[in-house]
Amino acid sequence: MSRISITELYDHLVAKLGKETAEKLTTFIGSEMSDKFEYNLKALATKEDLAKFALVTKEDIAKLALVTKEDIAKLALTTKGDLAKLDNKINETKIDIIKWIFAFWVTVILLIIGLYFKS
Repeated sequence: MSRISITELYDHLVAKLGKETAEKLTTFIGSEMSDKFEYNLKALATKEDLAKFALVTKEDIAKLALVTKEDIAKLALTTKGDLAKLDNKINETKIDIIKWIFAFWVTVILLIIGLYFKS
């Protein structure tokens, strides 16, 4: 499909439809094209709009990165504290296990000694 200008369209339409109808039709088409162009000009983003959007996006990403780093640092501190508590709990449990093992073996040894002297 080849492109023709509005004046070429007018010339073709004058021959087929007459001067008055061709003039009204080309005026209407020109007006519609102008309206569409103005609408697109308002609706579509310009390079300036895209540049502003890119700047705002970069700022948002920088803020998000900073907040993420802060959250990771807080999480690391919390994790260290939790690990220290867990380590203390494990040490307490070890001590309790050692006490119970000692009590068990002392009891077994006393039982064996008691059985030995009974006979």
